[in-house]
Order: sequence, then structure tokens, then C-alpha cells
Amino acid sequence: MSDIPSQTSNPADDEIDLGRLFGLLLDHKWLIIAITALFSIGGIVYALLATPIYSADALVQVENKAGMANPLEDVRAMLGDEPSADAQLGILRSRLVLGRAVDQERLDLIVAPKRFPVIGDFLVRRGVERPGFAKSGFAESSVWANEAINIGDFQVDAPWQGKAFTIVTGEANRYSLRLEDETLGEGRIGQNAAFLNGQVQLRVAEIQAAPGAEFTLTQRSRLEAINELRSRFSVGQQGKDSGLLNLSLTGPDPQHAQRALNAISEVYLTQNIQRQSAEAEQSLNFLEGQEPEIREQLRAAEDALNAYRIERDSVDLSLETQSILERLVNLEAQLSELEFTESEVSRRFSPGHPTYSALLENKQQLINERERLNESIDNLPETQQQVLRRTRDVELNQEIYLQLRNKIQEMKIAKASTVGNVRILDEAVVQPGPVEPKKPLIVVLATLLGGMLAVGLVLLRGLFNRGVESPEQIEEIGLPVYATVPLSNVQQTLIKRIKRRSDKRSSSISTGVLADLDPTDTSVEALRSLRTSLHFAMMEAGNNRLMIAGPSPNIGKSFISINLAAVCAQAGQKVLVVDADMRKGHVHHAFGAQSEGGLSELLSGKATLDEVIREGNKQGLSYIARGSAPPNPSELLLNQRFSEFLEEASQRFDLVIIDTPPILAVTDAAVVGKQCGTTLMVLRFQLNPIKELQIAQRRLETAGVTAKGAILNAMERKAATSYGYGYYNYAYK
Repeated sequence: MSDIPSQTSNPADDEIDLGRLFGLLLDHKWLIIAITALFSIGGIVYALLATPIYSADALVQVENKAGMANPLEDVRAMLGDEPSADAQLGILRSRLVLGRAVDQERLDLIVAPKRFPVIGDFLVRRGVERPGFAKSGFAESSVWANEAINIGDFQVDAPWQGKAFTIVTGEANRYSLRLEDETLGEGRIGQNAAFLNGQVQLRVAEIQAAPGAEFTLTQRSRLEAINELRSRFSVGQQGKDSGLLNLSLTGPDPQHAQRALNAISEVYLTQNIQRQSAEAEQSLNFLEGQEPEIREQLRAAEDALNAYRIERDSVDLSLETQSILERLVNLEAQLSELEFTESEVSRRFSPGHPTYSALLENKQQLINERERLNESIDNLPETQQQVLRRTRDVELNQEIYLQLRNKIQEMKIAKASTVGNVRILDEAVVQPGPVEPKKPLIVVLATLLGGMLAVGLVLLRGLFNRGVESPEQIEEIGLPVYATVPLSNVQQTLIKRIKRRSDKRSSSISTGVLADLDPTDTSVEALRSLRTSLHFAMMEAGNNRLMIAGPSPNIGKSFISINLAAVCAQAGQKVLVVDADMRKGHVHHAFGAQSEGGLSELLSGKATLDEVIREGNKQGLSYIARGSAPPNPSELLLNQRFSEFLEEASQRFDLVIIDTPPILAVTDAAVVGKQCGTTLMVLRFQLNPIKELQIAQRRLETAGVTAKGAILNAMERKAATSYGYGYYNYAYK
């Protein structure tokens, strides 16, 4: 036998919620494990099939000064015109550098071999060569390991840039070119070929692939290729003000990434040298342009001095005048130097710039000093003044001319030996292992994601599925629970799913009577307890009719009706089970009979009571099937014949159990309940919410029918209910 002891009192609401959530996870642990394992396997598959990405890196040094000093380098240093580290980073990522690298390595040309779907790249990485079965379909057109193509030249006009052309290898060193599904023509390896009236020029240098293999050929615009290269290229400074730049480039082809990064480094070095050489050329042109003018000024000064000496019979300078002359020449030389500097500055900055303003201030101080010396000269005798001024002009122009010649020679040497201030310390190399995908991390993240999704799904279902889980929930609304019927594993084997053409969903039917097949089952024991409770409950009822009702379909009303009748018949009672669900009733399936010749025929006057009553599997158990589905079941139940039938059945049987359709679906249960002394409401564990029970109660009460109590069917021992409500069930044999 079995019994269900009284449940423990409800814990606090927060404990109930936490306990229920924890129990839900335990109840669905295999679902959580399965989903987590599925995601983990998916992560492993993705990690294996994903294309590996390799990284090439190089190291470049940017020095503060060029290898050979520029004669005007001191000017640029004074101006703060040395490019900063940020400027060098910008130059490396500029279209100037990346564009030349694209042109040099033909990065605007994309050659993509067609692979076997999904696993093609994986097989090629594992070195799988063309199999013997690759004679047709995807296998034939796919490119396998050790198969490749070498494009010598591919040029397309602007309208065809970005279009994917397909090269199909053929026999005898020939190939065909397709665009979408149209064949444009054929060509021969090693020869130039023209297509689309010369708008597409192609030369295939070499093909190492079986006939039928396909390669996709696309020429992108130069800007698109530069942007794509920039997205894979990164550069950063190694330490602050170190002048060391780390260059890296990622890509699926390690050799391709290495060549492209070397190209970027070489282009950067070349443009730096060209820039330094251009500056030297510009400075040299400026100095050479000044030389004729200074030479002419020197000649004129010498002529003026000689003419004056001849005129005055060779006048010599006194010691005081000689001292003034030396100071004046020195000032003029400094002013001349500043004028050269000002010419350089004026090409870069406006007069309002702080550096330019400082230069002008220094120049003005020298001019003021020169004016004071000129005032001293004015106090000398006239002859001394004239000789001094003419001598000053000669010596000053000589000094300027010598400085200019020296600078021109130095600039020529600087231009010839320009090496720039950039050095490639480490050429590009590819790291041995791929940087992406990070396989262990992907598997771990996929596993964690699967676990979180599984837990979230279970908890979400548990939060939205607020079906009744304990008798206490039913009793809280004032409806006593007459029995909690455990879910029977044997009964589950008797259940079959059927679906009629007019039904949207399939329904469950029982193909046997559990009380006859397994009398010791815990569900049958629970129904025996219900039989005892009903004996006392029906003593106060007006008749011996018991209506089994429920708010929704597929909750086990027919199971309760049939097996309750069976256990009552086993106790010696004479019991009649009536299938009042004339729409979809299936009581007859439990006895292996047909539905025709049942209640609908009786109520429509097509058969008598004796003709519709059928004997069950046990003595004392009889049943009436639903009959043929009528068009108006509710009207038949309201017929006087139904009342007369119930009166006669009550006289001929000790107990009449009526199985009814769902209360919330149709009104049949309310009609039947008016003529039954006792009504019990069936709820299914974790299926029917309390709200449904309350609505069903109100519908019955509106028709004048009061439910005597409830039966909680298909009760399961689950962690969610054990932690939350303390459900217990024991088998005693």
C-alpha cells in the first residue's frame, strides 16, 4: 500500500523561491548538461574549422638626426621641426605608404580557390589532396591541397572592379573565364588574353590543379585594398620617446602577410630617404641662387675701395678705426647669418610665430648695435670714415661669400650621402603559431555560454510555468484536496498520442485500465485512498453521481474516472462510467472498444440504455462510450432524456462516475454538474495554474455547481517541489 503523509508547512516566500529555482536546476540537470555539451561540441567544431590567422611583425627605428648632418639642420632644430613619434605612426598608416605597398604586392588582386563546403579549408590545412571520387559536383570544382594558380597579370576597367570572375581549369594548359553563369571565353596558360572587348586583360602564369577546379578572381579598387590592409595593420611605439616602432600585420596566409609587411617597411624607409633628399635639394637650390648676387656685391665693394685709395693716394686705417671695423664686420656677418635663417623660417611660419618673433628680436638687437658703431664712425675724420666703410663692405662680402661657398659644398655632400633617419632593425617574420582563433578560449567560452543559456532557459521556463505543485496551493483558495495521485510509469506505457484531422493538436489516450493491469501501483493506491474519502463525502450528497471535471484537456480526467471506477468495483460496488465528452471522449479506448453506440445515440433516441451500457474488464464495472460525435453536444445534455437516463442509472448502479469535457473550453460540465451530487476538480501537476482553477470554479458557481474538492494528478517527486513544498511519497509492499 502507499500513503502520502501530511506536508510540511510552507517556508518563507523567499526561501520557497530560492529552493524552487535550485530544484528546477536539479530536475533539469540532464537538459542543462546536454545543452552545455552541445555548445561545447559546437565550440570545438568552430575552433577546428575556423581559418587560422597568423601575425607577422617587424621593428623600425626612427633616429632624431639623419646620418649626415644637413647644414640647415640647426635651423630645423631651432624651429622644433623634427617629426614626432605620433607623426611617424601617422605616416606609416597613411595612404602614401600603404598605397605603394598595395601597388608593389598587388594587394588589390584577390585570388580565392573554391573549397569543398564547410570543411574544405580544414581538409586543405590537413594536407588532404584531391580524392579519387572527386569526379563531379562540389568535389570536382573544389581546390584541394597542393593545388594553386599563379596570376601573371589581371587588369579590369572601372565598371568591372569588385566583380568576381571565375577561372575554370581545363585540359591541355587551357582555362575558361566565367562571370556569374556566363562564360566569357577561353585562354592559354602563359599568354595574354582579353575578354569583354578588351575591358578585362588576363595572363595566367601557371596552374597546378586538376581540370574542373575553380578559382575566383577579383580586382578591388585601390582605396578598398588600402582600407583592408589598414584594418589588418597595426603600429605602436616601443616605450616612450624610444624611437622604436613595432609593426605587425595579420592574415590567413603567413607568407603573404610577411611579404606585405616587408613591403610596408621598405616603402616607409624609401619615402623617408626621398624626403630628406628633397629637403637637401631645396636648400641647395636656395644657396646657389644667392651666390651670384653675393659675388657681384663683393666685386663692387672691392672696386669702390681701390678707386678711393687711388683717389686719396693709398690711405691707411688707424688702430682705433681698425678695431671699429672688426666689430662692425662681425656684426654684419651675424646679421647675414640671421638673414639666411630668416629665409628658411619665413617659408614655414608667419611673423607672429614665437620662434619667428624671437629671431626678429635677435636681429633687431644686432641692428641697434650696428647703429651705435655707425655713430662712432661718424665722429672719425672724413677720410677715415670713407676708407672704413669701403673696407667694411669688402671684408663683409668676403666673409659672406666664403660662408655661402662652404654651405654649398656641405649641402652637396649632404645631398649625395642622404640616408634618412629610419632604420629597419628587424625584417618581417611570421610567428610560428596562429594568433586566432584561440581554440581553448573559444571552447571555454562556448561551454560557459551553453551552460548559462541552459540554466537561463530552465529558470525562464520555471518562472513562466506556474502550474500547481503542491496540495497546499489548492487549499489556500479554500478547496480541499481529496487525493494526490503520483505519476505512474506503467500508465505512461499505456498512453498513445492520436490526432484527428479536425484537431490542431494531438491528444493522449489510455489503451488499458491501470487498476486491472497493476493493482499495486502507487497511483492505484492513491485512488483507493480517494475511494475511502469519497465514501464519506458522498454521504451528504443528494445522489450517487460523481462528476469528474477539469479546467483544461490532457490532465488525466478520464484516467481518474476509469481507474477510480475500477477500484470501487474491486471493493464490490456496482459502478457505471459515463463518457459525457461527446466531442473528443476516449474512455472506450481503455477497454479496447469503439465509440459508436454510446451516449450520443442514447440522448438522440437512436438507442436504449441497455443497448449502450457495456461491461468493463471486471465484474461490477460498466461504462457508456461517448457515441458518434454529434453536431450539438450541449443541446443533447440539456434534453430531458439525459435527466431520465441519470435517474435510471442511479437506481441501477451504486456509483455513477461522469467524465466531462474541459470547463474552460465548453459549457458541458456546468450542465452535467447541475444533476450530480458531487463534483471533483482534477488538476495536473505543474500544468494547471491556480488562476485556471479559480476561473473554472467561478464558471461552475455561475451555473449553480460547487466543486466538492480537488484531485492533484500526475504528482512527481522533483527537486523543485521537494525543496519548495516538501512533497513525500512512499511505496509500501
